[in-house]
Amino acid sequence: MESTWLVLLSLALGLGVGAGFVLLLHVAERHGRRASEVVNPAVPDGIDQVLDALETAGVVLDPSNNVIKTSPGALTLGLVWNQQLVHPELLELARRVRQTGEPISEDLVLSRGPFGDASMRFRVRLARLGTRYVLLLAEDRTEAFRLDEVRRDFVANISHELKTPIASVGLLAEALDKAADEPEQVRRFANRLTTESARLGRLTQEIIELSRLQAQDALAEPENLSVDDIVAAAVDQSRVVAEAERITIVIGKKSGARVFGDEALLTVAVHNLVANAVNYSAEGSRVGVGVRLQKGIVEITVTDQGVGIAEADLDRVFERFFRVDQARSRHTGGTGLGLSIVKHVVQNHGGDIRVWSQPGSGSTFTVRLPEAAAPVIEPRPNKPRPVARAAAGDTL
Repeated sequence: MESTWLVLLSLALGLGVGAGFVLLLHVAERHGRRASEVVNPAVPDGIDQVLDALETAGVVLDPSNNVIKTSPGALTLGLVWNQQLVHPELLELARRVRQTGEPISEDLVLSRGPFGDASMRFRVRLARLGTRYVLLLAEDRTEAFRLDEVRRDFVANISHELKTPIASVGLLAEALDKAADEPEQVRRFANRLTTESARLGRLTQEIIELSRLQAQDALAEPENLSVDDIVAAAVDQSRVVAEAERITIVIGKKSGARVFGDEALLTVAVHNLVANAVNYSAEGSRVGVGVRLQKGIVEITVTDQGVGIAEADLDRVFERFFRVDQARSRHTGGTGLGLSIVKHVVQNHGGDIRVWSQPGSGSTFTVRLPEAAAPVIEPRPNKPRPVARAAAGDTL
């Protein structure tokens, strides 16, 4: 009897030990799974595909602010580095979302990457993603903000630029009326009136030209053009002014390069570059104009020995109404639209423009355009020579 109880007790003890061991294994397995989730967290289904498809920046953060998933845009914009958010402003917004549980949208100015000094403007939105994660979306609005600034500056500048010659015309007309009995004064005021009216007309024409260049049909009917002919025509328009200032314009050898485009617009663009080079050069200096064809790209280069451009102004020289030297521009009648017109002409022709300059050493502007194949000239068919026939009554 005692042996029976011992067997039952041993069996019960074995069952208890086995159950405890199984329970320990289950608890250990649960702890291991939780630890694995912390170390290797997984985003909810579908988020991977959404982030991969985003053109803007998208980031998923875990409770420790580790970046567990990011879109290519976030890396390109420098928001994420070494699996961490770079900017403390974004981390603070993530903390607020976790604390309140409410989505947040804000406009931020952030530096470009961990080592850059340049700033970028973002519209960011953060919201909870499930119970553990935070989703951050950032839209880069830097370019839109810059264009809005350019638009505001353009309206302000054009008002100022038009106001000055209009006011001058009014004052000169009034002075002309008061000096009606003084022929010398009349001639002087009339000359100045002509100068101001010409400046006003030139400014108005350039504004119209800019508006036309921004239209989609600016190059409705492009033609196959000789770049050498365009350069020659543009230089000829500046020779009189250059000779008056004893400035020599030197043209390089002919290249035979051709481009598709509008001949009048391209001539205006090259002429603006040459005219600028002449206006900002000292007496007795040289301006060089050359054309080079390389790997399907036509380069038109205008080099001067003038005052040069400061490095801080190089990014602004193509802005409307921007002048490197205000006093010289006023003296030469410059409107500040010349280089802006050049930029739009070149862009409408599928090219770009670059500038190199150093104060005191001059500047070099390079227009790059895609090459066009030489036009095919069809041979004229040989026509039979007419045979003379005698009319009735004529003698041969």
